[in-house]
Amino acid sequence: MVTLSSDDRQRIADAVAQAETKTSGEVCCVLTEESSEYREVPLAWAALAALALPPVALLFGFRPMALGEMVSGWVAAQSVLTDRDIFLALGSYAIVQAILFAVVTLIVSIPAVRRLMTPSFVKRHRVRRMAQHHFATLVARLAEGAYVMIYVSRFDRMVEIVVSESAGKACDDTAWRKAASALGEALGRDQAGDGFVAAIGICGDELAEHFPLGEGKENRLPDSLIEE
Repeated sequence: MVTLSSDDRQRIADAVAQAETKTSGEVCCVLTEESSEYREVPLAWAALAALALPPVALLFGFRPMALGEMVSGWVAAQSVLTDRDIFLALGSYAIVQAILFAVVTLIVSIPAVRRLMTPSFVKRHRVRRMAQHHFATLVARLAEGAYVMIYVSRFDRMVEIVVSESAGKACDDTAWRKAASALGEALGRDQAGDGFVAAIGICGDELAEHFPLGEGKENRLPDSLIEE
């Protein structure tokens, strides 16, 4: 979890303001609850369970006919399967699959379970895409410049740093990775405030090296943390 006090929020705003006293570039921070609802995840796990578990159960002795006999109340004593027996077995198998699909869907739809069952590569892709979308929205109406956004997805437990084209071309990617790593490690220690401040400092120093402060600078992005 990402927990921030009012003092942490003020420290973040102060760190952004301080970083921007040395550069014509801009830094902003965004904290969102979750980058996606991952609605496809419960369905994917349910489909996998419905397809994979019944064959495994057959290997361990599960008999679809037994379920059919329980439902119909009839017991097939003959050793040669009739068309009715085959239909009953297939129908029972389909019922088991449907029940599995419904149960797994309901279980994985629980937010805490869904977050646990969502693969990391899916989270990373969705967080990156949402961070880029958010960044594009923030800078869409701004003049061209060096912009850096530090994006944290709370429940995904992931950090993404997005930079403008000019900052990406002029600056070293190592700085952005270092900032993301510092923030990620601090979040792991439940020290989100310290992590944001450290990441802001790293990004600010990198911007200052390539985009020194000039006259008439405008503060185009908010210094305070954007929370969603």
